[in-house]
Amino acid sequence: MADPVASLAVRLTPRGGRDQIDGWIQDADGRPMLKVRVAAPPLEGEANAALIRLLAKALGVPRSAVTLAAGDTARIKRLDIAGLAPADLTARLPPA
Repeated sequence: MADPVASLAVRLTPRGGRDQIDGWIQDADGRPMLKVRVAAPPLEGEANAALIRLLAKALGVPRSAVTLAAGDTARIKRLDIAGLAPADLTARLPPA
């Protein structure tokens, strides 16, 4: 059986002053997404790299387990986290 992979929607704010998870929000269709800000600018993937470092630390997984699946240059991103089930995300991240 393959290891579980959890998908996570994130709304990223680059140049947000500091690296911080601000909690859960809903998109226009009511789907939950994590609101995150990072101090890094959105240049040459710096903000994406900061996002991956922050989420890996918050979830207690290695950075290599967190991959950017969609939204490389967009504010709304989808990340896949290897080794975690979707229920693990809500247990390890701040509540809504």
